[in-house]
Amino acid sequence: MARKKRTQEWHAGELNLTAMIDVAFQLLNFFVITTHPVDVFANLDVFRPQPEKVITKQEETPPLMYEVMVYKDGFAMQKRPMGLPELDRKLEKIAGIDKGSMIVVKCTGDSTHAGLVRVLDLCAKNELTKISIFSF
Repeated sequence: MARKKRTQEWHAGELNLTAMIDVAFQLLNFFVITTHPVDVFANLDVFRPQPEKVITKQEETPPLMYEVMVYKDGFAMQKRPMGLPELDRKLEKIAGIDKGSMIVVKCTGDSTHAGLVRVLDLCAKNELTKISIFSF
């Protein structure tokens, strides 16, 4: 008796990828959690330029501030009324002490433009250049 030869048929089997994906995510999770990142900035060699040695002049006192008021009919310095010649003498005395003094010129609403110009001319004559002008 002759034996029948069995023919084997190969069928393409299905591969279940779900388990493999789970393992891949578990490995990824393990490596992310267990790695210790290296601080790159701590290992950089940075050569910074040395600061220039500049000798600065230290001021003993801050610059003084003087208030000059310009009214319609006159002037006042440090809330003390005075005329134009007396204001000139005061500004000359201030310039003799410190030319870096701050002069704050405050003009009233009814003061004339000429009054402001006179005060600015006196400041320029005495070489006082730090001037602030306000009007109210």
